[in-house]
Amino acid sequence: MSTRTPQPTPQPAPNPTPQPSPRVRTQHHPHPAAPPLSPARTLATAARVLRQLTHDPRTVALLLLIPVVMITLLRYVFDGSPRTFDAIGASLLGIFPLITMFLVTSIATLRERTSGTLERLLAMPLGKGDLIGGYALAFGAVAIVQSLLATALSVWALGLDVTGSPWLLLLVALLDALLGTALGLFVSAFAASEFQAVQFMPAVIFPQLLLCGLFIARDRMAPALEAVSNVLPMSYAVDGMNEVLHHTDVTGDFIRDVLIVAGCALLVLTLGAATLRRRTA
Repeated sequence: MSTRTPQPTPQPAPNPTPQPSPRVRTQHHPHPAAPPLSPARTLATAARVLRQLTHDPRTVALLLLIPVVMITLLRYVFDGSPRTFDAIGASLLGIFPLITMFLVTSIATLRERTSGTLERLLAMPLGKGDLIGGYALAFGAVAIVQSLLATALSVWALGLDVTGSPWLLLLVALLDALLGTALGLFVSAFAASEFQAVQFMPAVIFPQLLLCGLFIARDRMAPALEAVSNVLPMSYAVDGMNEVLHHTDVTGDFIRDVLIVAGCALLVLTLGAATLRRRTA
């Protein structure tokens, strides 16, 4: 009788506990947050915009000469009525720079947006405040020359009779040009083509032109229209010009008008900065 030795039953080898695969750690190096506003970067942006403008002498000539030609034309339209020229000439000194700077700024900025230049700039450590401030400085410098030419021609060559200082007239004209620059920067965010940018002028500028008191005193309008005109910045630009036209000294109303126009320009520039978007990959 044979005795079999029981063979041990093979036990399945325990499965090794899966070990987590080592993760490959990647180091992310975010761009250091740029301060919202740097004078050096703002000035560099303004210099770049001005260099681009110098490459387009036809645009520069139109910017500087259109208000001069228009105010000269107005002077000889009212050649037999100098008082009428005095009454509306000062107001138009503020309106012409606003309209021309609005058109030029909206189209020029739209070109930068559609060509991708703005996105490339924003991919760099450049704050939105630097970008908007640079554009405002560049076009503001053009506005200074434009307003200086138009005001000097009106007062010393065309005989525009103002009671106050011509320098106050120049100040209001400059603020109006800056307001036009700010509005142009802002509306460029909502236009897809240069044609659309031009179409914003009837929507943004024309209602202000009709309600600013140029054609009739604002307190003689229908109450609803007067209420609307009270919240439009061009109304205060025209009021400021009229204060210089009729008063020798700086009045409280003049200071109020100047502060409102400057505040509106600053507000619209801030809104324009909010429309800028950085491209995310």
